[in-house]
Amino acid sequence: MISQIPQGHCRIIERFAKPVKIQYSGLAFKIPFLDKIRDVRSVWGDETNKQGVFIELTEQIIDTHPRECITKDNAKVLVDSVLSWRVSDPIKAVYEVDHLHKSLTQAALNAIRSEIGERDLDEALSSRTQLNEKIAATLTETSKKWGIQILRAEIQELKTDDATSTAMLQQLEAERRSRAIAAEAEGSATATMRKAKADREAAIFRAEGQAKALSIIAESERNYLNILSESVGKEEAAKILMAQKVLEGYAVISEKPGDKVFIPNSVNNFMDLGQA
Repeated sequence: MISQIPQGHCRIIERFAKPVKIQYSGLAFKIPFLDKIRDVRSVWGDETNKQGVFIELTEQIIDTHPRECITKDNAKVLVDSVLSWRVSDPIKAVYEVDHLHKSLTQAALNAIRSEIGERDLDEALSSRTQLNEKIAATLTETSKKWGIQILRAEIQELKTDDATSTAMLQQLEAERRSRAIAAEAEGSATATMRKAKADREAAIFRAEGQAKALSIIAESERNYLNILSESVGKEEAAKILMAQKVLEGYAVISEKPGDKVFIPNSVNNFMDLGQA
């Protein structure tokens, strides 16, 4: 008996209740009364087949639907994932596992729970790509014996419960406040350091200016004393210079009218006291 198999499908021929061949798309021949086409609807339902006898070889999708998982730090999360796969060995897919789709779904859920359980909540939420890769790798090892090729595993949604979400928001707000306080403290410290540096540079500048001014004054007084000594002699020059200093001192100490200042009657008496 000759029949046609649709593109992207195959069928299994049984003889004496054992599989003997796989027939792929195109024209196919079956020996009447001796060969029997395997009907997979009894275990697969309407999934991955047409009319119960044509097994689909194209990419298939299984949605695990939201399932509750527990993270390493005991947080509850709802995980919704999608598994992409295809039948690579129809004989194994039909005869090596009962209820293929249910088994694949259960294997995917076990892999998801295992990977989520090895991570803290923050890590699970931030490492979705790594989770997908690990889940796909785990399922690949499991599904090989079923004649299934895992194409990819994708976590579509990973959602926390209300209590965990509230706690995460509080933690996030606390971290934001902490960063703001740290930034303000750092800014204040930087401003203080800059002001201290500016004050130090200003003090150094003033000290250098004063030192330079005193040096100029000292040089001027030395030149003045030399010239004066040449004119009147060193002893008289010293007396004149001392008298000038006394007069300058009077000017300073008499600046405030309310202060009482006692001074000698004459510059000579003051100079005599100083020499005594």
